[in-house]
Amino acid sequence: MFKHILIPTDGSKLSEAALRAGIQLAKEQGAQVTALYVMPDYSAMIYGAEVLTAYNATEFDKSAQREADKVLQTAIDIAQAEGVQCKTARVTNVSVHMAIVKQAQDSQCDLICMASHGRKGIAGILLGSETQRVLVNSNVPVLVHRPLA
Repeated sequence: MFKHILIPTDGSKLSEAALRAGIQLAKEQGAQVTALYVMPDYSAMIYGAEVLTAYNATEFDKSAQREADKVLQTAIDIAQAEGVQCKTARVTNVSVHMAIVKQAQDSQCDLICMASHGRKGIAGILLGSETQRVLVNSNVPVLVHRPLA
C-alpha cells in the first residue's frame, strides 16, 4: 500500500518511538523510508539581533549539524537492523511543519509518520503542535504515533 514513508525525527524518545513504528510499517509494506531532521534557522529567528556574531552562528550551525548526524545515524541503524531501505534528509527552516510538508512532497512520499507529544488542554493550545500543523497543511496522509499513557 505505501511505497515511501517520511519520518521526521528530532532525537527525542517519543520521536524515536515513532521512527521505530514507521520503520516497522515500512518493513511490513515493503516500503522505503526517508528520515528527516529539521534544523532550526537561528539566523532567521534572531535576525537583526547584534548578539549573534559570525562566530556564534558558525558554532550554532556546527552543533545543529552534529545533532542531525547523530539523530539520522540512529534512523539508519534502526532501518538497517530491520532490512528497510533508509534515506536521510536534513533541512534548515524556521517552520518545522512546512519543512516536513515540503520534504514529503519533494521526496514523493505517500505517508508521513510522526510523533505527537500528546500535549492536552491549555498546554496544547498555547504551545501548539507541529504534528497538528502538518495534519492541517499536508496533502500527504499523516500517521500520528501517540505515546502510551
